[in-house]
Amino acid sequence: MSNAPFMPKATAVWLVENTTLSFKQIANFCQLHELEVKGIADGDVAKGIKAYNPILAGQLTREEINACSKDHKKLLKLNKNNEEVIVSKERKKVKYTPLSKRKDRPDSVLWLAKNFSKLSDGQIAKLVGSTKGTVALIRNRSFWNFSNLVAKDPVILGLCSQLQFEKAVEKADRRIKREKKLKEKLKNSKTAEEKPENSETAEEKPESSETTEEKLESSETTEEKPESSETADENK
Repeated sequence: MSNAPFMPKATAVWLVENTTLSFKQIANFCQLHELEVKGIADGDVAKGIKAYNPILAGQLTREEINACSKDHKKLLKLNKNNEEVIVSKERKKVKYTPLSKRKDRPDSVLWLAKNFSKLSDGQIAKLVGSTKGTVALIRNRSFWNFSNLVAKDPVILGLCSQLQFEKAVEKADRRIKREKKLKEKLKNSKTAEEKPENSETAEEKPESSETTEEKLESSETTEEKPESSETADENK
């Protein structure tokens, strides 16, 4: 995995709002340009992006932030302990969620639907341990208890790990890229089919010019007819 924190822009927003770190320190940690961090502080960049707390996510410690705030030459270090996830080689089992956390599922679904709408219903259901039907109802705001839901981060609630969350987002990005490529191919094929039709219409245009010439000739012959009648009167 890269050394950048999860959701770097959202993390930068939180660090700008809640710490006294320099723009350079935040830019280096989030792998952003220093001017981009300055734009976040001025309100020109990352408008509408919800701040993401790197301490709750386990990416930074309060001690690390305090130490770097006192010494602006010191660089923040990403806490990689949260990335060390033990993957069991045993047969997959049905995910069990404690009763105390089951009530948090709809809140987490709402958070994912709001902040990561690109995730499919199936992906959200798998991350949180819910069903596609419930996810669809919450997306459509037709869930029975929707008015009482409060959007909450499933990683912080412990419903899924950060690694699982990040993999789901990456998978959704790949799917969107594939869909865009397919759309572009369809557009290109349509334009290629329209080109021969345009060339046929261009060939028909000279024929129409010929018909205009014929019309002019016919008008000239009609003008000659009165002259012939005048000569006939003179002969009389």
